Amino acid sequence: MKRRKNSFRHESLQNRDSIQAILKALTEGIAKGKVTVSDDDDSISMTPDGLLNLKLIVSQEDNRNRINLRITWDDQKEEALKKSRLSVRAK
Repeated sequence: MKRRKNSFRHESLQNRDSIQAILKALTEGIAKGKVTVSDDDDSISMTPDGLLNLKLIVSQEDNRNRINLRITWDDQKEEALKKSRLSVRAK
C-alpha cells in the first residue's frame, strides 16, 4: 500500500528566544518519540524512532547567515521487521 505524502510548511520572522523555544520543543518531542507541529492552517504529527539521519549545513556569505538542519528517518513497521529474515552462508 502506497502512503500519501503529508507535508507541513511554515515561514515567519522569529526572535532568538522563540527559535530556541521551537528547537527545545522539537528536541523534547524527538526524545519522547512524537513530534506534532501546527499553525492556524495545518498540522502534522510524526513518530521518530530508531536511527535518525542528521544533516547540518552552516554557511556565511556576505551578510547572509544560514543554518540548515535536516532530520530524517524511515518508518519501520513491526510486521516488516518480523518478515525480514537474514541468512548468511559460507561456502
